[in-house]
Amino acid sequence: MFIDFTVLSPRDAYNWMADAITPRPIAWVSTISSEGKHNLAPFSFFNGITGSPPTLMFSAVANRGGVKKDTVRNIEATGEFVVNLVPHVLTEQMNASAALLPHGDSEFEAFGIASSAATRVRPFLVAAAPVSFECTLHTVVQVGEGAGSASVVFGRIVAAHVSDAVLGADGKIDPALLDTVGRLGGEHYVTTRDRFTLKRPDRK
Repeated sequence: MFIDFTVLSPRDAYNWMADAITPRPIAWVSTISSEGKHNLAPFSFFNGITGSPPTLMFSAVANRGGVKKDTVRNIEATGEFVVNLVPHVLTEQMNASAALLPHGDSEFEAFGIASSAATRVRPFLVAAAPVSFECTLHTVVQVGEGAGSASVVFGRIVAAHVSDAVLGADGKIDPALLDTVGRLGGEHYVTTRDRFTLKRPDRK
């Protein structure tokens, strides 16, 4: 099957990408507006970038009217955000927080998601997240215009909170205990419960 992306609608292009690029980790991003209103939303185009300096990124697609998500607007206004990882036990709350709420309404409050204070930034942490990365804004790269366009947010990681419950005997994160979820296409998700190990080739 050959798919010519140069003639696809933005929606069709997005759907093919989301169905094929799997599994995708989920960034559950908490922000705060310049008026002090807290926001929480999930994004599945997300990954780490480099450890020098520690940097991650996520992509937020504009709504059908071409308007930036509250998450991006808040980050551009304050320069701060937190990326929380999503364990299997919080899947329902994460999914609920994707709903479109009136501007300024807090997903923490609307969906009963417990929060805790961050250390170096103002947005809240998801209290039950196994890992939360406190970030300051590095840059926002705008890709495209209008509906379906995206703001790619790059953040400098300034601190992390790692639950002791996901640490193994060696003091490192044990993926069996982390039990995070990832996004597939459509309404499908995957967990990290099934794993296998491969020894990586030697690097010169």
